[in-house]
Amino acid sequence: MIPLVSKFYCSSSEVVFVVRTRPHVINGGGFVVTDCNQKVVFSVDGCGILGKEEELVVRDEKRDALLLLRGKGGIFEALSFHKIWKAYKYDFQGSKKLVFSLRRPKSCLPVKNDVGIRITTKPKVSRKDWDFEVSGYFPDRRCSIIDSQGNAVAQIGTIKKTGEQLSKDIYFVSIKPGVDQAFIVGVVAILDNIYGESTSC
Repeated sequence: MIPLVSKFYCSSSEVVFVVRTRPHVINGGGFVVTDCNQKVVFSVDGCGILGKEEELVVRDEKRDALLLLRGKGGIFEALSFHKIWKAYKYDFQGSKKLVFSLRRPKSCLPVKNDVGIRITTKPKVSRKDWDFEVSGYFPDRRCSIIDSQGNAVAQIGTIKKTGEQLSKDIYFVSIKPGVDQAFIVGVVAILDNIYGESTSC
């Protein structure tokens, strides 16, 4: 797979991260992503920190900004059948470059399924009009990100102790070899915001 954010975030083996959400009263919400040694690898700042609704920032372990995530609003959203998010990375001169966009169909009815959430990358990695989609239901911590050929590239799940789920505020993200981890964390951040969780106001 082509690195979307950086080849630095593509591992030759599968990695499992732990996501811990921050309450809004602590650092304005968002979440941190740690490795098996409990070292922070990524963090996500939500609108509680940034002060802007539907704007998120994915940061590396040094707190440097990797991705700016923006929900598209205004007249465009009102006329569209989809809710669209765009993810940008900063180049060495500080200008923004589109990395991926995520589309979710609008619905008046509550849907207990993430059917229709599709992701298009830049550069494209498939011949379809989308490159990845979300399968399952994020609020239950039971979902996968699959590629256009049906292969799971990442899985989100609950952490259990003696058969019981610890908390919805702590969960794991398993990422396959060669998949850009910063890209996956960006998708998780958008899902978190869509469902009004730690990154939302």
